Amino acid sequence: MGVFVFLPLVLPLTAWPVARLAEQHLHPRTATRLLTVMAAVLALCSTVCLGLVMVVGTAQLPGNPLPDGWSDPEVRAAVPYDEVVGKAAIPALCAVLVACCRTLWRHARVRRQAHRALIGLPETEVAVLPDGAPYAYALPGGRRGAGASRDGAPRGAAGRRVRAADRRRPAAAARGRRRGRVVVTTALLDRLRPAERRALFAHERVHLAARHDRFLLTVQLAARANPFLRPLHTAVTYTAERWADEEAAREIGSRRTVARAIGTAALVSGGTPAPAFPGLAAPGPVPRRVAALLGPAPVVHRWPPVFTSVGLAAWAAAAGTAVSAMSSANSAVTMVLILHAATPL
Repeated sequence: MGVFVFLPLVLPLTAWPVARLAEQHLHPRTATRLLTVMAAVLALCSTVCLGLVMVVGTAQLPGNPLPDGWSDPEVRAAVPYDEVVGKAAIPALCAVLVACCRTLWRHARVRRQAHRALIGLPETEVAVLPDGAPYAYALPGGRRGAGASRDGAPRGAAGRRVRAADRRRPAAAARGRRRGRVVVTTALLDRLRPAERRALFAHERVHLAARHDRFLLTVQLAARANPFLRPLHTAVTYTAERWADEEAAREIGSRRTVARAIGTAALVSGGTPAPAFPGLAAPGPVPRRVAALLGPAPVVHRWPPVFTSVGLAAWAAAAGTAVSAMSSANSAVTMVLILHAATPL
């Protein structure tokens, strides 16, 4: 393996230029998908290589449960500076796993709490909460809890009261799945004009239809796995909102109305109780979003032109991602062969 086992840990640096340039020069849909795929691959490769180095470090610890042959000089020679980096990889990988598990747990908890807050409201696409705090967000669907009825209410008397309505609901609800919903408070609706409300609903529907929550969760986990991927997390958070902005403007036919709705929501909103989900007034560079909507619509490209700054950055990032994948695959195969040869029969 040699030094190639360390390459996936630093190759995410090759994606930094495209993370910045994609925000400015690519269509938001293209940028979101491109950066998310790169972040996922780079994070997976760096985690695999960190695990390989950790195996060598664990084999050197006294009393470890690994085979004795895994601490032989032939195995240790596969990783440069094995005594230092091997032991350092143990807490590093543990920190990555804890951070990723904590992110998944918090995401699931916020999602459950958000669905629980809608108990008792009509099963409509738009859920209006009687709240004095102005906010809105797109709440993705998912499986219902074992202790909840099909309307989200607890089983028992409340559940029996809605059985007739349940029989008239779509098949997805009958299979025990929650539908994605747009959540908005009365306080925010009171501050928006009718046209701005249509822009709000169109924006949030795009988040639900395109499953932007999955993109955001993927890049968040990638940033937890490798801190060098944080710029991609920041970029995807912005481009996902821009994607919804552009689609909403196309649907209602007025870019200025969407820009005005974003500005109004950002001015009156103090954040949402569900920060894990995308929303019209999500924290971030709102002035840049408004300025982009006041300009012409971006041109859609499957891949940026080669002889441009963003094209060169994209090819450099793609090359870094490919090298990372090949390095991690080569290191994994080499380590398996070395450990198999060192394992006594």
